[in-house]
Amino acid sequence: MRSAALKPGARERAGLQPAARLGRGAILLGVPIAGLVVLCALSLSVGARAIPLDQVVQALSGGEVTKAVHDVIWSVRVPRTLLGLMAGAALGLSGALMQALTRNPLADPGILGVSAGAAFAVVVAIAAFGIGSLYGYVWFAFAGALVVSVAVYVLGGLGRDGLTPVKLALAGVAVTVMLSSLTSAIVLADPESLNRYRFWSAGSLAGQGSQLMPQLAPFVAVGIVLALASAPALNSLALGDDVAVALGRRVGLVRLQGAAAVTLLTGAAVAAIGPVVFVGLVIPHLARLVARWAGGETDHRLLLPLSAALGPCLLLAADVAGRMIVPPIEVQAGIIVAFIGGPIFVILARRARLAEL
Repeated sequence: MRSAALKPGARERAGLQPAARLGRGAILLGVPIAGLVVLCALSLSVGARAIPLDQVVQALSGGEVTKAVHDVIWSVRVPRTLLGLMAGAALGLSGALMQALTRNPLADPGILGVSAGAAFAVVVAIAAFGIGSLYGYVWFAFAGALVVSVAVYVLGGLGRDGLTPVKLALAGVAVTVMLSSLTSAIVLADPESLNRYRFWSAGSLAGQGSQLMPQLAPFVAVGIVLALASAPALNSLALGDDVAVALGRRVGLVRLQGAAAVTLLTGAAVAAIGPVVFVGLVIPHLARLVARWAGGETDHRLLLPLSAALGPCLLLAADVAGRMIVPPIEVQAGIIVAFIGGPIFVILARRARLAEL
């Protein structure tokens, strides 16, 4: 059998680790989940109008609170918090998928232009076709994300050295700048599109109604299922295409499944909250640090769930911080995340460059 020629330990690294490791990893999931509980409580309590936690609990449980408190909790902050959970999970998971599929630690939906492609397609839908509903332009977001993913991957592979992490990142940055310029040209020529775009483009959880979640939840749910189902195959793919084939994996199908998941997750998140960058870059690295305790920093059966849990932690933390910096003015969550992710990207890019020398 072909698998008999594998090096010792290859099967373990390919996703066939003992169940005890996954059991230990499951305990680790309790850490970000506990953090999410705290952040959700803060998200419901903190804002232009601070609401004590006991009143938050009363409002959620149907207790007696004033109509003003009830309306703020259920009409504004509950939808905002749920959106942060959904978008954070989608961006964190899509970043982990992209890093696994490309074997590139710099991969991220924002850095590789996927978010910019989705944003550009949304602006085209608004300006050229007059589409105003989320359910209408979310399909454009999916198409833009998919087309740009393929284009960046092709551009990153051009040249004598083939595909490298730094070349892929540079191709993504170049495509992002180009699409951002085109997007700016469109919105500046169309005042109506500019009014709708300028706040959305900064990346914010605010101003979204409760009807948003039911519209996007099916897309995110399918993306999450596709992503988690690909975890064992991604473990094999991390060892190289030849080893993955020897283990019985259909490499092309694995990449197609991963691309579909990234498109669904990124397209839905960008359509909802705008092109937030760096969540998909930072979260997988943080997930690997957490997973190291269980010895599963290379096991995507653990890394993907951790990324899906840690993503909302970062996004909600940025959203809560943005409300507290200069109250009552709110700083968009996307700006806070950019301040965090920018220096981390520089550090990771330097490490990747040194590794190639």
